[in-house]
Amino acid sequence: MSKPVLVQIVGAPVACAEGTKDSWREVSNWVARQLRVRFGDRVQVKYYNLFDVDCPPMPTEAQLPLVLIEGQVVSSGGKISMPLLRKNLEELTDVEVFEPRG
Repeated sequence: MSKPVLVQIVGAPVACAEGTKDSWREVSNWVARQLRVRFGDRVQVKYYNLFDVDCPPMPTEAQLPLVLIEGQVVSSGGKISMPLLRKNLEELTDVEVFEPRG
């Protein structure tokens, strides 16, 4: 078996009136579940809090959430795009694309 493609997501807790929320971690867990269904063990998702010791270095001008695939920036800021992740991962994992016709 070959090494899984590494998806890294960097986020940070958000302060709000109710306290601190870890929304990006929750979204990352959802993304990991969705990608596991599609790609199985060919993809590994790892979430980092911006303040974690082992957090990947932030590129200049990067915004949270930062999404990297194999160390390359896929998206910075805004929302985490499942279609964008799937497209990039399909190219790296040779998964055939079956799009429904409507």
